[in-house]
Amino acid sequence: MTKETWGRVKNELVGSVGQNNFKSWIEPLILDSLQDGVARFEVPTKFMRDWVSRNYSEIIRQHLAKAGAEVERVEFHVAGKQERSHQFKPAVEPKAPGNGDGSDLIVAPLDQRFTFDSFVVGKPNELAHAAARRVAEGGPVTFNPLFLYGGVGLGKTHLMHAIAHELRSRQPQLRVLYLSAEQFMYRFVQALRDKEIMGFKELFRSVDVLMVDDVQFIAGKDSTQEEFFHTFNALVDQNKQIVISADRAPGEIKGLEERIKSRMQCGLVVDLHPTDYELRLGILQQKADQYRGQYPDLRIAPGVLEFLAHRISTNVRVLEGALTRLFAFASLVGREISHELTQDCLADILRASDRKVTIEEIQRKVSEHYNIRLSDMIGPKRVRTIARPRQVAMYLAKTMTTRSLPDIGRRFGGRDHTTIMHGVRKVEELKSTDSQLADDLDLLRRLLEA
Repeated sequence: MTKETWGRVKNELVGSVGQNNFKSWIEPLILDSLQDGVARFEVPTKFMRDWVSRNYSEIIRQHLAKAGAEVERVEFHVAGKQERSHQFKPAVEPKAPGNGDGSDLIVAPLDQRFTFDSFVVGKPNELAHAAARRVAEGGPVTFNPLFLYGGVGLGKTHLMHAIAHELRSRQPQLRVLYLSAEQFMYRFVQALRDKEIMGFKELFRSVDVLMVDDVQFIAGKDSTQEEFFHTFNALVDQNKQIVISADRAPGEIKGLEERIKSRMQCGLVVDLHPTDYELRLGILQQKADQYRGQYPDLRIAPGVLEFLAHRISTNVRVLEGALTRLFAFASLVGREISHELTQDCLADILRASDRKVTIEEIQRKVSEHYNIRLSDMIGPKRVRTIARPRQVAMYLAKTMTTRSLPDIGRRFGGRDHTTIMHGVRKVEELKSTDSQLADDLDLLRRLLEA
């Protein structure tokens, strides 16, 4: 099997395992050999070896066989000290306990594209960008932790990677550890199983900067939360910086212990808001400038970028992916990127962006958020714990759908349109004075638009 074959298989694996899993677990693999029906891969760490072997060996074997390789078994081994480089480099590696060869370090791969230079700043993300920059300067800790939260594709992971890159560049002697909350949990479980818990504690409590992505993953996992809490306290007591990201604010993560929520809220909590039109257009213009270097003969008709910035409004990743596809397609067919070509090439993405939120979706999301039964929201009960979520759902139905008031009333158990009007007005009055209600509305709107 040639390296080119493995390259084609990797492209197919993206669709099978998802972009995030691919970047974290498949991209760093280096094909070593294929002999006697055994495909051998090099991996950068012992943890990654165990994780990929458990979760991805069979799907890799199946894709290799599909590509024509005679593979009966897939093996992974930790690269030696002369390991070959690959696209993703780890953050500055902490001095780990153990055998000293670095094989038991737990570091998520960093994307070389995610730097501060490539991060487009606009009003929805300027505070998060400024806070991330301050942490990346590596000076005295002014807020600890820095907690970044927001929906999918709004730039949390980009900023996390940018901080790690900048710290490595400015202060290479710092021990910076960046990983996902999922990796933290599985490394903890592995340490318990292998009776290496003291080594685990020493590793995590000896770093200068700890960065944990998607911390909502540990919600409801009691033992992991306990260890995370003690790690958190130990680092704060040593005045070490912690940076955390999540898909929602600390207080909104159900299943997360109150003492952890309290600790997280002691630092700077920053929301990355959904992008506005100006920011989306700025992102497209920056990406288009990069692509012009790769495709110097391609032309973009006036108004195409503005059209995309208007139509694709919820997710920056989708926006960037659409432009990547557009340039590649136009290059293959040798045509100008016109409005007609854009609509033909991106028909599926544009249709998905036109998806309309339904009243039923709103009712379901609001019921889940407030932990009430859907039947109670639609039913006659008027107790406050049900009436207020019902009014929130009415408000969202009025502002996020094109349904008429009588139609909304029918979807809420046959209520009169005047009842819907009263509920909408009540929420409009309260949201300016009740910060919790305003936060609930903001979160629910983001969830429904995602």
